[in-house]
Amino acid sequence: MKDKRFLIILVVSSFLLLIPFIAMQLTNEVNWTKSDFIIAGLLLYGTGIIFEFILRKFKESKNRIVLCGIILMIFILIWIELAVGIFN
Repeated sequence: MKDKRFLIILVVSSFLLLIPFIAMQLTNEVNWTKSDFIIAGLLLYGTGIIFEFILRKFKESKNRIVLCGIILMIFILIWIELAVGIFN
């Protein structure tokens, strides 16, 4: 089950990276560079790997939910900062 969950995380992260790539082919509104894809990939795969680590190491549901929630909030804040710069 653990390996299947890890594979699902990788597939979902890859699918999320395909969305802007396909949008770039269909419209000029989306204009990502290679560095944008690299940073987004690092964020998505990194967050997924951290989730998997948390799910493997912590057995109590409460701890899992709290830690994954914190990681998700950090991910969202970083993504928003990189997208629009909320802190500057």
